[in-house]
Amino acid sequence: MKKIFIASDHGGYELKEYLKGYLKKSNYEVEDLGTNSNQSVNYPDYASKLSNEVIKNDTLGILICGTGIGMSIAANKVDGIRAALVDSVTLAKLSRAHNNANVLCMGGRILGNILAEEIVDSFLTTNFEGGRHQNRLDIISSLE
Repeated sequence: MKKIFIASDHGGYELKEYLKGYLKKSNYEVEDLGTNSNQSVNYPDYASKLSNEVIKNDTLGILICGTGIGMSIAANKVDGIRAALVDSVTLAKLSRAHNNANVLCMGGRILGNILAEEIVDSFLTTNFEGGRHQNRLDIISSLE
């Protein structure tokens, strides 16, 4: 069973709670790093917490805020994180296949539950293609 970290701010809380159940039914071990209500919190705190766990455990993570924008910006400040803001199945697949994204960012106020499930499935089941894409990732890593 693969371990997945998930976190949100207040704007992504409802979608996070929904996806936790979906992921558990799909046989993932899910570690919820918060928030635990829809009370206002600061999204960078949760982006940082999840990003550090993804790096430490060499696994994937899911971040959700109202739009996904704030979480993606904050997560990408952590060395080794390649957070992708995704709103389609195609982008989820390409973020993994071409960019080896390790954090999926989504907007809880943007996506419905069914599309979010499809995005998560695509993100978690697509492997990095390597090859010509690896050189580009090496360049990105040199910027950190």
